[in-house]
Amino acid sequence: MSIKEPDGEVTLLGALTQLRVVPPPNFTESILARVGITVESDQYVLVDGPTGTLFVAFNSKGINHLSLADAAQDRGQFVEKHRERFGRPVILTTSAPAGLVPALRHGNGKTLTYDLGGLSDFERDVLKKALEIPKGEIRPYGWIAREIGRPKAVRAVGSALGRNPIPILIPCHRVVRSDGQIGNYAFGSEMKRTLLDREQVDLVGVKRLATLGVRFIASDTTRVFCYPTCSNARRITEDHSVSLRSAAEAVNAGFRPCKKCRPAEALSLFQGL
Repeated sequence: MSIKEPDGEVTLLGALTQLRVVPPPNFTESILARVGITVESDQYVLVDGPTGTLFVAFNSKGINHLSLADAAQDRGQFVEKHRERFGRPVILTTSAPAGLVPALRHGNGKTLTYDLGGLSDFERDVLKKALEIPKGEIRPYGWIAREIGRPKAVRAVGSALGRNPIPILIPCHRVVRSDGQIGNYAFGSEMKRTLLDREQVDLVGVKRLATLGVRFIASDTTRVFCYPTCSNARRITEDHSVSLRSAAEAVNAGFRPCKKCRPAEALSLFQGL
């Protein structure tokens, strides 16, 4: 049997083949569910983020995956990437995890629960420490390395942050290079800069200080020194601000490390006096 067309003969099989379309995301899982076969899966929602719409995936253990929902990535691509990374399907839902929307709005992901299964202990330590960096502040990669007890693992910290499956919520964009450069980011350096600009981080000022060799800012009244973007440092007036090139210089001059931003390499120096 065949079908005649103006430009020639087309077989029925060929005509039927041309009718084939790509199935919608989770088509297989939906069919299996209808016949009583369940497949372990995660769920995901579309929510507004600081720079646009986001895909956020989660399960009963917590949030485990976040990606940008832009023209370069549709739902099908996100579903496939999730399956490749986690080995299970992810199904669209309309019910976001409790606290997700406020966390994105206020830039504070510490109130949420995360599923970091599949990561190494080191990677989990790095991401949990990144969660402690407040909105509007930045820390160098070395700060995380020292805080987790691995002061020589600065490069490994950068690699772990690059594999962060939940960027924005776990704010790896708040970790930068000690020379004032913003460093790499899963969504690109321009996105990292945009996120920090929205949090009103003075990137120009940070770069200028780094170029001058200034790593810390101290108050000559409280005798406390901080990272430049620390909220305590931003309260120091110009008349009482002291620029410091190193933790050793700060400690030798009689300054104490800030208890909030914890200039980590300074703590051992201070405690050893």
